[in-house]
Amino acid sequence: MAEPAYLLGLDVGTQSLRAAIVDPRGRTLAYGVAPIATAYPRPSWAEQDAQSWWVAARTAVGQALGMSGVLPEQILGIGLDCTACTVIPCKFDGTPLRPALLWMDQRAADESEFLSATNDPALRYVSGRLSAEWMLPKALWLKRNEPEVYDAADRLVECTDWLMYRLTGEWTLSLNHVAVKWNYARPDGGWPLALLRSAGLDDLPDKWPERIVPLGQGDGRLTRGAADALGLRPGTPVAQGGIDAYLGMLGLGATGPGDVAIIVGSSTCHLAQSRVGVFGSGAGGCYPDATIEGLYTIEAGQTATGSILDWYRRHFAGNEQREADARKVSVYQILDEKASAVPPGAEGLVVRDDWQGNRSPYKDPLARGLISGLTLSHGPGHIFRALYEATACGTRHILDDCSRHGLSVERIFLGGGGAKSPLWLQTHADILQRPVHLTRETETCALGSAMSASIAAGIYPDFAAAVVEMVEIERVVEPNPANREVYEEVFGKYVAAYDVARQIR
Repeated sequence: MAEPAYLLGLDVGTQSLRAAIVDPRGRTLAYGVAPIATAYPRPSWAEQDAQSWWVAARTAVGQALGMSGVLPEQILGIGLDCTACTVIPCKFDGTPLRPALLWMDQRAADESEFLSATNDPALRYVSGRLSAEWMLPKALWLKRNEPEVYDAADRLVECTDWLMYRLTGEWTLSLNHVAVKWNYARPDGGWPLALLRSAGLDDLPDKWPERIVPLGQGDGRLTRGAADALGLRPGTPVAQGGIDAYLGMLGLGATGPGDVAIIVGSSTCHLAQSRVGVFGSGAGGCYPDATIEGLYTIEAGQTATGSILDWYRRHFAGNEQREADARKVSVYQILDEKASAVPPGAEGLVVRDDWQGNRSPYKDPLARGLISGLTLSHGPGHIFRALYEATACGTRHILDDCSRHGLSVERIFLGGGGAKSPLWLQTHADILQRPVHLTRETETCALGSAMSASIAAGIYPDFAAAVVEMVEIERVVEPNPANREVYEEVFGKYVAAYDVARQIR
C-alpha cells in the first residue's frame, strides 16, 4: 500500500510565515505559524530582517510537521509565496547588506515620480505610473541614498528570490514577480532597457539572476543544508515561488472569465485573469504571462487594510485585549462584537484607509489616513466598524474604476485572514452589492503554494487541473438589501474624503 502523500505550502506574509501541510485534494492537515517583525524607522518606511524569514520558516515547518505527524519523506513537493516588492540587497551567498525594504515602504516616492515622468513605453502595463513600492524605484533610491550598499550588492532581489536561494542553492527570478513589479514584459522583448538607461540603472540587470522561471515550474530541489534546517528530505522538489496574492488567487480558484479574487491580509489585493489587456485604469497594472502564460493578470490593491486593524489593536485595544484574555478568545472577536453592535455607517464616521499611501486607484504614496466625523458619543466599536467599512469602500472604488476600463466583474471570491471575520465579510458584500464566494480553505495563499508544489511533484500537470481537484466553494455571503442606501452614502463620502485629505496634507 502506497504511503500517503502531502504537499508543503510556505506562505511568507507581512506579520508571519505560515507553513501548511496539505493533501492532494486541497485539505489542510496542519499549520505552523511564526511571527515576523517589522520596523518602521521613519514615517512611510518599513523594513524587515531577511534572516528572520529563514528563522520563521524553520519554526513554522517544525510546528506543522509536529502537529500533523507527517514524515519528511511523505512531503512530495514544496511551494512558496511571499510578499511582493520586498527588496533585499545581498552578496552572492545571500548575506544581507541591510534590512529589506518591505513592500509597503514608500521612501522611493521621488524616484517613482522620476521614472514615471520618462513616459517610457513600458509604462503602459502599469497605467503610466510606477508605484514607489516596486523594484525600480527602490533600486534607484538605494543607488542615490545608499550607494555603498548598492555598489556592494551582488544581488538585488526580492524575498521570494532570496528564499528560493536558501531552499535550493540556485539563484533564479520568478516570472510572476518580474512581470508584475519589475516592468518585465515578454511582448516587448523582456527588460525595459531604455527605461533603465534613462534612470542611470544600466548596471542593475547585472545584479539580477539571469534565469527567469514561470510560477510553479523549474527544477529546484531542496539542498541538504536546507533540508536539515527544516526537518525535510533532501532533493524534495521546490516549485518556483511567486507573489502571495497571486497564489491566493489560484487558491481561491478565481481563474475564469469575470472572476475577481480579493485577498484580504495586511493589505488587500484584487486580481483577475483576462485574455485581453485592460489598460488605462488606476489599477496597479495589466501584466502579461504573470500567472498563467498566455493570459494577462489585472491587479489593483490597497496598501493597508489588515495592517490598519493591527495598528488599532496594538495602540488602542488594551481594554479589549484584557477582556479577550479573560474570556480566552481572540481580541479580534471582542472588537468584532463591539463593531457589530454599531449600525452600518458607524453613526457618521468616515475613514480613508490611506495609512501607508494609496496604491489604487490613485497611486499616491503621499496619501494619508483620515478619520472624520468623531463625536463624544463614538466609541471603539464605531471606529473599528468604520475601519472595516473604509477597506470595503476602497475595494469598491477599485472595482468600479477597473469596470469602467473594460474589466468584467461577474463573481467575487474573497480569501486571506480577513475571511475569518463574519462582520468584515458581510461588510464587503453589502458595500460591493455583490455576493462574496468563500472557499473551504481560508488560508488561500498557503493553499495556492501547495497547488504549486503539486505541479512540481508531478501530481497535477498545471494550475487548471490543480484548481479542479483542490479548490471547493463552501458558501456564499449575500449582500443585505437593507444596508444598500446607507452604504451608498458612506461610499460617496469615502470617495470625496480623498480630496479633503489632499488639501490638508
